[in-house]
Amino acid sequence: MGNPQSGIFALGTASHAYLEFDASAGVSAHDIVVAFASLREPRTTMGGVNLVAGFRPEVWREVMPRDAPADLAGFDDEIAGSEGFVMPATQHDAVLWLSGSAYDVLFDTGRAVIAAVAGIASVAAETSSWPYRHDLDLTGFVDGTENPTLLEAPGVVLVPEGCPGAGGTVLLLQKWAHDSSAWESASVETQERVIGRTKPDSIELEDRPEDSHVASTDQDRFGHIFRRNTPYGTITDHGTMFVGFSASREPLAAMLESMAGAAGGARDALTRYTEPLSGAYYFVPSADALVRASASDA
Repeated sequence: MGNPQSGIFALGTASHAYLEFDASAGVSAHDIVVAFASLREPRTTMGGVNLVAGFRPEVWREVMPRDAPADLAGFDDEIAGSEGFVMPATQHDAVLWLSGSAYDVLFDTGRAVIAAVAGIASVAAETSSWPYRHDLDLTGFVDGTENPTLLEAPGVVLVPEGCPGAGGTVLLLQKWAHDSSAWESASVETQERVIGRTKPDSIELEDRPEDSHVASTDQDRFGHIFRRNTPYGTITDHGTMFVGFSASREPLAAMLESMAGAAGGARDALTRYTEPLSGAYYFVPSADALVRASASDA
């Protein structure tokens, strides 16, 4: 199997930045892929920064068809759920996820990579993130309780050996704004029934409601994923960056439809306190595939 991009599994980083790019007018898919794949070279991954590169699936497949899952598509259509709830589609052409020990090195590296792809692509969306109280999200609950261990995660989220795109993974990137005032005015018991877990120790409720977040995203039902979520924003405007990896798009898409109530079930109770602002799928190729793509004759 191809070696995955190491930043996917680099837990414990204290600062994050997500840069989504759109191609400049007249730029080919080949030029985009070569430019972003070349950023993996040591001369640009400086200062202890992990740099993970991903592409709109159709862009990557056009250039590297043997290294791309055949049926993977971008987040091109919004998801319309019950009660008028909508998850927007904001697909871009490429994404760079930077993570590291401090924001200053991310700042410098981010500016360097933006300069390196100038004329090829420009930043369409930018979000900076940070951890909150080790492993909590801004609801005060543990985030990623069901994550596989680092030993298990590659076998769960990487495209298997022998399949197109082996060693790569599918990334779902979504930005969710929190209504903190509404959430914090709810009792702990209400919050626990919304999430489906206890707040102090993250134990799943025996009588979890069908519209709880845990029930809506049940990995035993939909398939297992690896979450690298981070809080984002300011004191007055903040939320969660959902950063979810899977070996295929299906588990991620099924969870979103379930959360929205698009498949006839109950809408996720958590969506009454959070609003999705963006949504995109990216294929994150293996490091080996990036090396191949960075060659001028890719």
